[in-house]
Amino acid sequence: MKNIGFLSFGHWTPSPHSATQSASDALLQSIDLAVAAEELGADGAYFRIHHFARQLASPFPLLAAVGARTSRIEIGTGVIDMRYENPLYMAEDAGAADLISGGRLQLGISRGSPEQVIDGFRHFGYQPEGDDHAGMAREHTRRFLEVIEGEGFAEPNPRPMFPNPPGLLRVEPYSEGLRERIWWGAGSRATAEWTAEQGMNLMSSTLLTEDTGVPFHQLQAEQVQRFRDAWTAAGHTRTPRVSVSRSVFPLVSDIDRAYFGRESMSRDQVGQIDGGLARFGKSYADEPDRLVKALAEDEAVAAADTLLLTVPNQLGVDYNAHVIESVLKDVAPALGWR
Repeated sequence: MKNIGFLSFGHWTPSPHSATQSASDALLQSIDLAVAAEELGADGAYFRIHHFARQLASPFPLLAAVGARTSRIEIGTGVIDMRYENPLYMAEDAGAADLISGGRLQLGISRGSPEQVIDGFRHFGYQPEGDDHAGMAREHTRRFLEVIEGEGFAEPNPRPMFPNPPGLLRVEPYSEGLRERIWWGAGSRATAEWTAEQGMNLMSSTLLTEDTGVPFHQLQAEQVQRFRDAWTAAGHTRTPRVSVSRSVFPLVSDIDRAYFGRESMSRDQVGQIDGGLARFGKSYADEPDRLVKALAEDEAVAAADTLLLTVPNQLGVDYNAHVIESVLKDVAPALGWR
């Protein structure tokens, strides 16, 4: 068995060729797709967060709305850029969204990806020491994780407007168990080991910011194993979770073949991100029987407990629900995922 969810970047484009032409479309269709995915039997609805872009940017109103419209499906992010976040304000928002959803929040966070603007986090009021963007993201994360543990730390006013409970006060609302449902988006093997040391789940996408010359899925499988080894070495008592993302398109109709038929020739790619080598994983698009065979050979997919299907959200809710349904019915059972 494997958890299967979708991951949407929430792109919107004011073009007649896009089914998602505005920010309103992107948000409302994201909610509708989560509802449809739950009805189809999918396990998760995840959303990518980018600032200064025509994409989803403010996760917590969306997550709360999805939580209110659904009852079973996990809701999450993949990922929130922690360089932009106020840890205490984020703790309040995350606690509220988790309570609204009944404890279904799976929050993916990270240092973030290359930005749309130069040092966009500075416009949000955050200044790293020197040029240490990653250090600032990790410090924001440290404080966020500390706060959502629920321990009091703020001295109460001796003359408050409303009565206080005894002792130091914590950020409210507090949602029990949320700390164990935080994931870090790791782009390298070393970062995966750091993730384990912090007691966060591992979220790995379709690219790694390093290249050793081996196929992407093997490099990612090594990353997953290093994460699990580091988790054990750190002495954590619970079992961690691991997710990987893939673009998977079963070709079961003429429109599938028109959209993604050429992707059957997809291969790994090596490029550059932030001046360093990166390896990008291939897309999977084929007839269901050949797709099953190809996915069975993906070592990282086999190693993960959760698979996030990256969806082309600008093709609309109905088409993306069709893609999710095709994976769940035409691919997953043959692989033992259902």
